[in-house]
Amino acid sequence: MSQNALLRSVKGLGIPGTARKEDKKSRLKVASPALERERRHDHDYPNRRGANPEFQIPKDHFAMRNGVHCAGVHLIIDLHGARRLDDIEHIEATLRRCVEASNATLLHIHLHHFQPSGVSGVAVLAESHISIHTWPESGYAALDVFMCGSADPDKCIPVLREAFAAKSVGVNELLRGRKEA
Repeated sequence: MSQNALLRSVKGLGIPGTARKEDKKSRLKVASPALERERRHDHDYPNRRGANPEFQIPKDHFAMRNGVHCAGVHLIIDLHGARRLDDIEHIEATLRRCVEASNATLLHIHLHHFQPSGVSGVAVLAESHISIHTWPESGYAALDVFMCGSADPDKCIPVLREAFAAKSVGVNELLRGRKEA
């Protein structure tokens, strides 16, 4: 089975990490090697106070949700009665808006346009990912929004609802890597 694929990707946004700077063109935060070095020294070792950082424990990037310490919050999102699910440019712009709204750090976007219809893809984040799979003929899209640290995956929900004019939005939440007491 052969498929005509339109691949779109954004490369060269920096080394994976959690250092952030604002990209003036898109207003998204992207990883930066210089900021990563600076952040590692100034922020990962808050108890450093001039001590050798080799002997300090770095700050983790786990998330806190309703008092639960976890590796990250994973939202499973179903859009029903949705529109523009075959418009790859619109999907890319929407993923970028989700990244911005959630205060995440974009590393890379890769989208694949299936023929005759449908789009699958992922926005790779320093905080994890947002993935999308669409079935335009059914008005359905399945998304995974998984984020750790201080990024807020809930901020993606209104962006997705508005961008795709979804008649209904279903959300299931998983707290991944829960630390048991």
